[in-house]
Amino acid sequence: MAFVSSIDVIGSGFTAQQQRLDVISENIVNMNTTRTEEGEGPYRRKITVFEADNGVGRFADVLARTRNGRGGRLATETRGGVRVAEVAEDPSDFKLKYDPTDPDANEEGYVELPNVDLVKEITDGMAASQAYSANVTAFNLLKSVIAKGMEIGK
Repeated sequence: MAFVSSIDVIGSGFTAQQQRLDVISENIVNMNTTRTEEGEGPYRRKITVFEADNGVGRFADVLARTRNGRGGRLATETRGGVRVAEVAEDPSDFKLKYDPTDPDANEEGYVELPNVDLVKEITDGMAASQAYSANVTAFNLLKSVIAKGMEIGK
Protein backbone atom coordinates (compact mmCIF):
# COMPACT_ATOMS: atom_id res chain seq x y z
CA MET A 1 0.00 0.00 0.00
CA ALA A 2 1.55 3.23 -1.18
CA PHE A 3 -0.05 5.38 1.50
CA VAL A 4 1.96 3.62 4.21
CA SER A 5 5.20 4.94 2.74
CA SER A 6 3.63 8.42 2.61
CA ILE A 7 2.90 8.14 6.32
CA ASP A 8 6.55 7.19 6.88
CA VAL A 9 7.70 10.30 4.99
CA ILE A 10 5.41 12.57 6.97
CA GLY A 11 6.46 10.87 10.22
CA SER A 12 10.12 11.48 9.43
CA GLY A 13 9.30 15.18 9.03
CA PHE A 14 7.55 15.24 12.41
CA THR A 15 10.52 13.59 14.09
CA ALA A 16 13.14 15.83 12.45
CA GLN A 17 11.30 19.08 13.24
CA GLN A 18 10.67 17.98 16.83
CA GLN A 19 14.38 17.31 17.30
CA ARG A 20 15.14 20.71 15.73
CA LEU A 21 12.80 22.39 18.24
CA ASP A 22 14.48 20.49 21.09
CA VAL A 23 17.91 21.79 20.03
CA ILE A 24 16.56 25.36 19.71
CA SER A 25 15.11 25.09 23.23
CA GLU A 26 18.46 23.89 24.55
CA ASN A 27 20.17 26.88 22.91
CA ILE A 28 17.74 29.36 24.46
CA VAL A 29 18.02 27.80 27.91
CA ASN A 30 21.83 28.05 27.77
CA MET A 31 22.11 31.52 26.24
CA ASN A 32 23.67 32.89 29.46
CA THR A 33 25.80 29.87 30.41
CA THR A 34 29.36 31.11 30.70
CA ARG A 35 30.84 27.83 31.92
CA THR A 36 30.03 24.29 30.77
CA GLU A 37 30.23 21.22 32.98
CA GLU A 38 33.60 20.37 31.45
CA GLY A 39 34.86 23.86 32.33
CA GLU A 40 35.85 24.53 28.71
CA GLY A 41 34.35 27.98 28.35
CA PRO A 42 30.85 29.10 27.50
CA TYR A 43 28.06 27.07 25.94
CA ARG A 44 28.38 26.73 22.17
CA ARG A 45 25.21 26.99 20.07
CA LYS A 46 24.03 23.76 18.43
CA ILE A 47 22.53 23.35 14.96
CA THR A 48 20.54 20.44 13.54
CA VAL A 49 21.73 19.24 10.15
CA PHE A 50 19.10 17.49 8.02
CA GLU A 51 19.70 15.12 5.16
CA ALA A 52 17.43 13.33 2.70
CA ASP A 53 16.63 9.79 3.69
CA ASN A 54 15.71 7.71 0.67
CA GLY A 55 15.58 4.44 2.61
CA VAL A 56 17.82 2.52 0.20
CA GLY A 57 19.53 -0.38 1.86
CA ARG A 58 18.14 -0.01 5.36
CA PHE A 59 19.01 -3.18 7.19
CA ALA A 60 15.59 -3.45 8.85
CA ASP A 61 13.80 -3.19 5.48
CA VAL A 62 15.98 -5.83 3.87
CA LEU A 63 15.54 -8.14 6.87
CA ALA A 64 11.74 -7.70 6.86
CA ARG A 65 11.52 -8.53 3.15
CA THR A 66 13.69 -11.60 3.67
CA ARG A 67 11.52 -12.85 6.54
CA ASN A 68 8.36 -12.37 4.50
CA GLY A 69 9.84 -14.30 1.60
CA ARG A 70 9.70 -11.26 -0.67
CA GLY A 71 12.94 -10.46 -2.39
CA GLY A 72 11.80 -7.06 -3.53
CA ARG A 73 13.83 -4.54 -5.42
CA LEU A 74 15.42 -1.89 -3.25
CA ALA A 75 15.42 0.75 -5.97
CA THR A 76 11.64 0.57 -6.49
CA GLU A 77 10.65 0.24 -2.84
CA THR A 78 12.43 3.26 -1.46
CA ARG A 79 10.78 5.71 0.86
CA GLY A 80 11.65 9.35 0.96
CA GLY A 81 11.90 11.47 4.02
CA VAL A 82 14.29 13.40 6.13
CA ARG A 83 16.47 12.61 9.10
CA VAL A 84 18.77 14.49 11.39
CA ALA A 85 22.27 13.70 10.18
CA GLU A 86 23.94 15.34 13.17
CA VAL A 87 23.63 17.98 15.81
CA ALA A 88 26.66 20.16 15.11
CA GLU A 89 28.18 23.02 17.05
CA ASP A 90 28.08 26.52 15.58
CA PRO A 91 31.69 27.59 14.97
CA SER A 92 30.93 31.33 15.19
CA ASP A 93 32.81 33.48 17.71
CA PHE A 94 31.67 33.96 21.27
CA LYS A 95 30.37 37.35 22.38
CA LEU A 96 32.51 39.37 24.78
CA LYS A 97 31.22 41.42 27.71
CA TYR A 98 33.36 43.62 29.94
CA ASP A 99 32.77 42.64 33.57
CA PRO A 100 35.96 42.34 35.63
CA THR A 101 33.94 41.27 38.71
CA ASP A 102 32.64 38.11 37.03
CA PRO A 103 34.48 34.96 38.18
CA ASP A 104 34.68 33.80 34.54
CA ALA A 105 36.39 37.01 33.36
CA ASN A 106 39.79 36.72 31.68
CA GLU A 107 42.88 38.80 32.57
CA GLU A 108 41.54 41.83 30.64
CA GLY A 109 38.17 41.65 32.44
CA TYR A 110 36.16 40.26 29.54
CA VAL A 111 33.70 37.40 29.91
CA GLU A 112 33.03 35.12 26.95
CA LEU A 113 29.30 34.66 26.43
CA PRO A 114 27.66 31.93 24.35
CA ASN A 115 27.26 32.50 20.62
CA VAL A 116 23.47 32.18 20.95
CA ASP A 117 21.37 34.97 19.43
CA LEU A 118 17.80 35.01 20.76
CA VAL A 119 16.37 36.56 17.58
CA LYS A 120 17.99 33.85 15.45
CA GLU A 121 16.70 31.11 17.76
CA ILE A 122 13.14 32.48 17.73
CA THR A 123 13.26 32.75 13.93
CA ASP A 124 14.52 29.17 13.63
CA GLY A 125 11.82 28.05 16.07
CA MET A 126 9.14 29.72 13.99
CA ALA A 127 10.45 28.05 10.83
CA ALA A 128 10.48 24.65 12.54
CA SER A 129 6.96 25.23 13.81
CA GLN A 130 5.77 26.12 10.30
CA ALA A 131 7.41 22.99 8.87
CA TYR A 132 5.75 20.91 11.60
CA SER A 133 2.39 22.49 10.68
CA ALA A 134 2.97 21.68 7.02
CA ASN A 135 3.50 18.04 7.99
CA VAL A 136 0.22 18.10 9.94
CA THR A 137 -1.55 19.47 6.85
CA ALA A 138 -0.02 16.77 4.64
CA PHE A 139 -1.05 14.08 7.13
CA ASN A 140 -4.64 15.38 7.29
CA LEU A 141 -4.80 15.47 3.49
CA LEU A 142 -3.54 11.90 3.31
CA LYS A 143 -6.19 10.82 5.83
CA SER A 144 -8.95 12.37 3.71
CA VAL A 145 -7.61 10.70 0.54
CA ILE A 146 -7.60 7.34 2.32
CA ALA A 147 -11.15 7.93 3.61
CA LYS A 148 -12.40 8.82 0.11
CA GLY A 149 -10.71 5.71 -1.28
CA MET A 150 -12.46 3.56 1.29
CA GLU A 151 -15.82 5.09 0.30
CA ILE A 152 -15.29 3.95 -3.30
CA GLY A 153 -15.35 0.34 -2.17
CA LYS A 154 -18.81 0.68 -0.57
